[in-house]
Amino acid sequence: MNFKHLIVTVLAATATSAFAADTYAIDPSHTFPSFEADHMGGLSTFRGKFTKTSGTIVLDRAAKTGSLDITIDATTLDFGHEKMNNHAKNKDMFDVTQFPTVTYKSKSITFNGDTPVAVNGEMTLHGVTKPLTLTINKFKCIQHPMLKREVCGADASAEFNRGDYGIGYGLQMGFLPTVKLAIQVEAVKQ
Repeated sequence: MNFKHLIVTVLAATATSAFAADTYAIDPSHTFPSFEADHMGGLSTFRGKFTKTSGTIVLDRAAKTGSLDITIDATTLDFGHEKMNNHAKNKDMFDVTQFPTVTYKSKSITFNGDTPVAVNGEMTLHGVTKPLTLTINKFKCIQHPMLKREVCGADASAEFNRGDYGIGYGLQMGFLPTVKLAIQVEAVKQ
């Protein structure tokens, strides 16, 4: 190998590593997708969350690209009320026996500078896949003092019509179909 070839090889390797995408694993102990849904046409608001989430986030902030692949264990649905949890998990609503997972897969990520601000993707809920855009309200990365690795956190939100996903319980009684989704997520650089 001649000196000129060595220099080109080193420069190419340096350029590739400087602009490589970073992969982050979802931290299940700091990630909780939650939601708000109407009860009785505005009488009150039900709030629930899922307590088990896994997945991968890939970000290339220099190239302004990335991807999300998230899986939510629907059987971990929790309203903080056991009777309500059991009802929501049955065939009337989420039918977690037949549809035990909710997934979100990105198509693209929108950046403002090197900060992601929105994710365009598809959510599969109750066996139905529909487009869903997540708005990233907050995003921050730090060198985690205990893990000694970069950790990124975000707060994302979206709204969707649950009837579009085949969850029609209560709609005939005047329940409103709009669901507000809020996701707090932390992910550890791999």
